[in-house]
Amino acid sequence: MTQFLFVTGMSGAGRSTAAAALEDLGWFVIDNLPPALITKVAALVGRSESESERVALVVGRGGGDEYVDEVEPMLDRLRKGRHHVRVLFLDAPDDVLVRRFEGTRRRHPLAARGVEESIADERRLLGGLRARADVVIDTADLNTNQLRQRVIELFGDSVQNARMQTSIVSFGYKHGIPLDVDIVLDCRFLPNPYWVDELRRLSGLDAPVRDFVLSQPDTATFLDKVEDLLAMLVPSFEQEGKSYLTIALGCTGGRHRSVALAEALVARLSAGGVRTAAFHRDIDR
Repeated sequence: MTQFLFVTGMSGAGRSTAAAALEDLGWFVIDNLPPALITKVAALVGRSESESERVALVVGRGGGDEYVDEVEPMLDRLRKGRHHVRVLFLDAPDDVLVRRFEGTRRRHPLAARGVEESIADERRLLGGLRARADVVIDTADLNTNQLRQRVIELFGDSVQNARMQTSIVSFGYKHGIPLDVDIVLDCRFLPNPYWVDELRRLSGLDAPVRDFVLSQPDTATFLDKVEDLLAMLVPSFEQEGKSYLTIALGCTGGRHRSVALAEALVARLSAGGVRTAAFHRDIDR
């Protein structure tokens, strides 16, 4: 079965980085392909000798209303054929996008007006594609390497045949709740390793912190209840055709408790046959 991934999103949110990561994973990446040629590419790929081809189409290089309007019908046409079609949307708050353009002195693709007005125009143009996205990645707090890691986690070889990819994200509340998650769980009820001098400089990936967090009386109960909840939710989401499920675990700084619990939850879900991986957004802050 041919896999098509539409990579779209706001200019400055990381489309080029995502495309490069996909190329490194073996995807055939095409940037700014005219919509009229999309079905022709699909037909060519379908006649290839390979049992499974992966094609990433990068959409949204300032092609204007007409360009974007033509993409959405092509999405529907591909989905009616024998193809696996997904949409990845990369986003960031307007103020972050403004800072990125000002910092690099790049010209916005829709720069008929000022940067802020151009961003507003592009957000309006891409609103339909964002609403149809299978997964949205908020890149506001991600550096280039972290974004590459997220793309590899979501679209790497190990997950290409999964019915639904489940991701566990750890984060710190003081850095803001991730916008691109489905379920948020608060871990701040557990004792904080930060206040233990010998644990402060370590992270939840280190054995002393992990042992401290997992040895707390309420930890096992919390993980048991979350595992029971997901045992019901994961199959239900899969039946509804959801491609990605992202669960966020938050503590104060995103370095100790949430990291240890995210790793523990991944281990439990993996043992139960759920394809999942952990991503630690704030561990190095």
